[in-house]
Amino acid sequence: MEQEKHTKLKTITILGTGIMGAAVAKNLQKDGFNVHVWNRTKAKAKKLESLDIHIFDTPQEAVQGTDVIITFLKDGSTVMETMQAVKTELSSDMIWLQMSTVGLYIDKLIEFSDQQNIIFYDVPVQGTKQPAEQGQLVMLPSGPIKYRKEIIPIFSAIGKQTFWISEKVGESSRLKLALNSWVAALTHGVAESLTLAEGLGIDPNWVVEVVSGGPMDNMYFQQKSQAMLEKDFAPSFSAYNALKDTEIVAEAAKEENLQLDIAQAGLKRFERVVNEGHGDKDMAASYLVTEGKISFNKIKK
Repeated sequence: MEQEKHTKLKTITILGTGIMGAAVAKNLQKDGFNVHVWNRTKAKAKKLESLDIHIFDTPQEAVQGTDVIITFLKDGSTVMETMQAVKTELSSDMIWLQMSTVGLYIDKLIEFSDQQNIIFYDVPVQGTKQPAEQGQLVMLPSGPIKYRKEIIPIFSAIGKQTFWISEKVGESSRLKLALNSWVAALTHGVAESLTLAEGLGIDPNWVVEVVSGGPMDNMYFQQKSQAMLEKDFAPSFSAYNALKDTEIVAEAAKEENLQLDIAQAGLKRFERVVNEGHGDKDMAASYLVTEGKISFNKIKK
């Protein structure tokens, strides 16, 4: 039977079923795991009910009898609050895969896991809505070697590639900060390049045509430029989340006494995106907030 596919780690609890958590739950269930889920807003989890995924009213109920806990929550403090709530249900043979983007807050979560004597892996992921739904996330785990073989089937069910970063838990979340800084810079760079072209009275599609196939081209540029020019801001990764992640980058830079000018500017731009009412849109909505932008219908012919 399909549900007997995994002989060691059979039951997985996902705490947090937003865009990413819900997609991960579906792919794990599809791959033969017994999946429990909990979400603070239960309505978001209800959509999984028809897939034979078990939905619980409380996180305490969700983690009872589970082999693996996956946290996919908003931020570090929310992860801590939720795990504090379930600590009486934790046991030393449970594995906790922490996949939320938490920045340097990871150190507090490591301390908590040590206090509870549970097996802990720091596993931020690279990818947004579509890769998550397709089981094509990039997994960035750090943690002990001992249980790696047991959790690899989980990563295989939800990701296309796994980069084992380190045995030292916490280094993955630090790497994720650097990657998120790059993503924000790319997003704003595409938005400002297209806006500048439009503001100067030339067709911004020319920017895409010249870049395509050359050394500056990449898949992300193609995806975001297309979304911006077609004004398609259906969220793959929302501006709210982009703002949150960029704030975490800025906080880490401040703590380490690093001057990151582009990250600070990018943070202010995402703040403007959200303040102007585009928080629920994709982070490509950065394109919408350049002051003094000339209307497209004024482009020179």
